[in-house]
Amino acid sequence: MAESLDLRKGMRLMNNSCQEVDEAWPEAWYMVEDGKVANQKCENRHTPNRPVDVKAMRKLGLLYWKMDADKWKYPVKAMPWDPQEATDPRLKALRDDRGYSYADVLTIHPDYLPGFDQHVKNFFTEHIHADEEIRYILGGSGFFDVRDPDNNWVRVHVKKGDLMTLPEGIYHRFTCDETDYIHAMRMFIGVPVWTPINRFTTDTESHTSRKKYICLHCTPQALQDNGGEEKETGE
Repeated sequence: MAESLDLRKGMRLMNNSCQEVDEAWPEAWYMVEDGKVANQKCENRHTPNRPVDVKAMRKLGLLYWKMDADKWKYPVKAMPWDPQEATDPRLKALRDDRGYSYADVLTIHPDYLPGFDQHVKNFFTEHIHADEEIRYILGGSGFFDVRDPDNNWVRVHVKKGDLMTLPEGIYHRFTCDETDYIHAMRMFIGVPVWTPINRFTTDTESHTSRKKYICLHCTPQALQDNGGEEKETGE
């Protein structure tokens, strides 16, 4: 129990890193069930639409910052992208504050990514990571899908200027939208590990990161604590 309390306390501290006001967050909604998804790149909303508000996204552990991607220039691809090139002072401050020592830049588009269709298919495989996933959208747009505690898919439409982190252990997947184009920066604390831990082919429920996520975001106590946290950190 003491360990659980320490984890929740740590998460509250991380969530105080000057996040954006609610109005700046991306639009999100509940997706139709997987069996009804004919095209992963479409919006796949329910009829009528079932929106997901910022409070609910915060409870899932998502963090968000709105950045000025128009003011700064980034390469089509750079692996790694030298932190010394981080001329955007807000981006540099955020990276310093959260310890994002590694960064790279890539463009997901048929012209820039060999094997584009297979990559997009792989991105859409449900998985977790043993570390948080950080993405800064420099151009284009796409969808992050994340599971809520009831195993429903929440679809988040990220666009240029959105910087979002997904907590370690959350079930998620990614796809381009119908534009087939997204230009993004990936960030990582320390040496990057991009290998996904796929659900259904691995015992993800026993993974340490999954257990940590459940403790922080899915237990009745966590849901209560996160609800209270919203009042403290919402701007």
